[in-house]
Amino acid sequence: MQAVAQLALCLVLIATLFYWIVEGWSLLDSAYFAVVTIATVGYGDLAPKTALGKIFTIGYIFSGIGIFVAAVTPLAQAALRDEKRPME
Repeated sequence: MQAVAQLALCLVLIATLFYWIVEGWSLLDSAYFAVVTIATVGYGDLAPKTALGKIFTIGYIFSGIGIFVAAVTPLAQAALRDEKRPME
C-alpha cells in the first residue's frame, strides 16, 4: 500500500514539474492539473496547449489512473470497514 501511494505521489510530482516547465503554468496550477487529471475529475479549466504537453498527458492518464486507483482503494476499503463496525 505504502509503495503504491509513494508511486502515485511521485507521478504527481513528475507531472507537476513537467507542466510547470513545458506549459509554463505556475506550480500550483501544475499540481492542481496533475491531481485533477490523475483522479479523473477533469474540470476542464486547464488544458495543455503544446503538442508535447498533450502527448505527455495521454501517457500520464493511462499510467496514472491505475496507480491512483490502486493507491486510493485501500483507503476506501478501510473507511467502509469502519462504517460497518457496530457502535460500542
